[in-house]
Amino acid sequence: MPETIKGLHRTKYCGEFRKEDAGRQVTVFGWVQRQRDLGKLIFVDLRDRSGIVQLAFDEQTDHAVFEKAFTVRSEYVLAAVGTVRLRSSVNADLPTGEVEIAVTELRILNKAQTPPFEIIEDCPTAEATRLKYRYLDLRRPELQRNLQLRHRIAKTVRDYLDSQGFLELETPMLIRSTPEGARDFLVPSRLHHGSFYALPQSPQLYKQLCMVAGFDRYMQLARCFRDEDLRADRQPEFTQIDLEMSFVDVEDVLAVGEGLMKTLFRDILNADLPLPLPRLTYTQAMERFGSDKPDTRFGMELQNVSDLVKGCAFPVFANAVAGGGSVRAIVAEQSVSRISRKDIDKLTEFVKGIGAKGLAYIRWTAEGISSPLTKFFEEEQMHALLAALHAKQGDTVFFVADTINKHVLTTLGALRLELANRLQIERSGHNVLWITEFPFFEWDEETSTWQAMHHPFTSPMDECIQYLHSAPEKVFAKAYDLVMDGIELASGSIRITDPDLQGQMFRALGLSDEEAHAKFGFLTDAFQYGAPPHGGMGLGLDRLVMQLLRAATLRDVIAFTKVQNMTELMTDAPSSVDDQQLLDLGIAVRDEDTRS
Repeated sequence: MPETIKGLHRTKYCGEFRKEDAGRQVTVFGWVQRQRDLGKLIFVDLRDRSGIVQLAFDEQTDHAVFEKAFTVRSEYVLAAVGTVRLRSSVNADLPTGEVEIAVTELRILNKAQTPPFEIIEDCPTAEATRLKYRYLDLRRPELQRNLQLRHRIAKTVRDYLDSQGFLELETPMLIRSTPEGARDFLVPSRLHHGSFYALPQSPQLYKQLCMVAGFDRYMQLARCFRDEDLRADRQPEFTQIDLEMSFVDVEDVLAVGEGLMKTLFRDILNADLPLPLPRLTYTQAMERFGSDKPDTRFGMELQNVSDLVKGCAFPVFANAVAGGGSVRAIVAEQSVSRISRKDIDKLTEFVKGIGAKGLAYIRWTAEGISSPLTKFFEEEQMHALLAALHAKQGDTVFFVADTINKHVLTTLGALRLELANRLQIERSGHNVLWITEFPFFEWDEETSTWQAMHHPFTSPMDECIQYLHSAPEKVFAKAYDLVMDGIELASGSIRITDPDLQGQMFRALGLSDEEAHAKFGFLTDAFQYGAPPHGGMGLGLDRLVMQLLRAATLRDVIAFTKVQNMTELMTDAPSSVDDQQLLDLGIAVRDEDTRS
């Protein structure tokens, strides 16, 4: 039978003992990291969330206690009472390495089977196995540190926003399904067959209603849900630092965001974040980096060479410019020795995989210029092109051309990151910046319609309202993103509160008054009762922690996570349910082969 902790109370966590504690009588609890039997000496490394302390058993130890220590194995749960003493041999790799606990009482609180993998840093076991036994994986010091830091970040966020006058208000989890970009997770109603709740993709509409209700500064660490394909920085359920403010414009919201980031850098990283943060408009970011979430820690910026190559003998370039598109390039400095022709073939397949028609290049080797373009350019033209690009011997230049500028920009933006990874370009430190003035509309080539780039309650810039119906491509939004090291951390905007303007926006998006009211009537009706000007943002807590830790994926900073196919390996969720549950909900499940 397991022993109990009756009468025992923890003195400190295992990782907190130092030489100043020598001579103290203490009690510790934890898991056995390992046991070392040296005959007349037994050492047990006891681990809890704070770290490891060494338990010592020797000739001075009570015989029954010594024999019990002999039986313990990895991951046994122990309670130990003893006296802290200085170690005869210091372990400089452990914060507690100067001391050990000479045990006088030992209780085995629970035994453990041999775990399927060793509970250590940088565990080599396949991730699928670790996620199957996530409760064991979470014992690893690396993940324990990550989740403790996540707690500290969340507390810092709450403390900072509280100091700025924000109130934490909870919003519902079971809401009406409204169009927000991604698919909703739907929850069937037992009492209203055929009707469904949705899990919130964000608290967007409710936080705006909080502004109408007079709570002029709202915040929430909100759980959000989106049914979309996963990737390294995306999970179907995530936590958002959500905030909204009344009687503000763009600068007021950005000031709160900057103050929050400066506080996090100071309190979590012990680093200074200079303010104000740099800003790029959406257009500038796309033109320079081919991305609206650029990693600005390295160069290799995009360069427009359309004027130099228009009318040239190479038809791909000439036709792209003549068709209203562009030809742009990036220069991979001193890369000739590291990027072979075979590598270029792979890069060509890479850009084709994201929609490009091809990839042109120039390799400037010690022997001269090597490029398929030499068939179309005179030597003088080629050197003029290289000079315009500030290319040097040893560089490789890559070109993309298309009649649609957005395709050129996004392709080179992706290629820029791929090259940085392949060339192992150093990206040290953290770069945080704002991206502002997003287009309000984006053209959907599949439906041949203009769609809202953000949600339809985003306010257009005042000077752009005149183009709502005549030239949607000229309409820019009071919208902004916070970007850190190439990852979008936050997105927000100033909201529309003028009912007439809101109606114009719905109509510009192809929604009739009836359709708009059916989908958003509860919000637009509320705006009839005096809505203050307001705006805000949602900042991804998971992504923030991931970036501050330089973690590879969100799975390193979330306790229980889903894998690529959106399953949880530990519990085998999602799972089927019994027929009675379906009957109660008025739902029938069709077999896969009966679906149209």
